[in-house]
Parts: sequence; structure tokens; C-alpha cells
Amino acid sequence: MLEKYIEKAVCDYAKSKGFLVYKFTSPNRRSVPDRMFIRAGLVFFIEFKRAGAKPTAMQDREAQKIAAQDINVYFVDDIEMGKSIIDTLC
Repeated sequence: MLEKYIEKAVCDYAKSKGFLVYKFTSPNRRSVPDRMFIRAGLVFFIEFKRAGAKPTAMQDREAQKIAAQDINVYFVDDIEMGKSIIDTLC
């Protein structure tokens, strides 16, 4: 399954659960996670991948930098996995 379908399904699900969902970009900074999710003081990021794909080394390094600030970053390559993360954090 393509990344864009996974991303859309998970983002729509998160919005239905009351999350604000933002496309995350950072000028002059490559490999930042795709989306930022916010709800009731909770903030986390998801990097979406097509089914079976793994993050690049640069994406992994960026995720580690964000995680060092006590912010969770998830790599999601499956709709059910993304929904499970949302449900766990609700």
C-alpha cells in the first residue's frame, strides 16, 4: 500500500478522535517526520512509510533528535498500526 493512503487513513482517524493534525515541514531541514499530532497537551510525530518500507538513516537521526526532547516519533507503514498508536494515546 502506498504511503499517501496510509497517511490519509491514519490522519482522518486521528481527527475523528479529536487530534489536531498538521503536515510538518521545516525549511532547510530534510527528513523531518511527515505529520504532527496534538491533543490535550500531548504532541507526537509520525513518519509515514509505504507498506514494508523502513526509515532512511537521515529520518532515523531526525527522529532521535526529537525523541531526545521527550517527544515521541513513530514510524508507521500500516493503517492498523497507526490507528493503534492513536487509540493508545487517546
